[in-house]
Amino acid sequence: MLLQHTTLAQCAMCTKTASQLGEKPATGLNQGIVYLMLAPFTIVGLIAYRWWTANRNENQNN
Repeated sequence: MLLQHTTLAQCAMCTKTASQLGEKPATGLNQGIVYLMLAPFTIVGLIAYRWWTANRNENQNN
């Protein structure tokens, strides 16, 4: 996702709203959606990483 030049993160309702707003507000809406998406993905990623390292260390001790 970070390597893409443009990221479109809109649902159908947001797409319709953004098309009525114009080019610049639509870009801001997309960036806001991606920004809000990062927090849950970061939290889940950290939990998964801690779980993975705990299981890896437990398996190496056996």
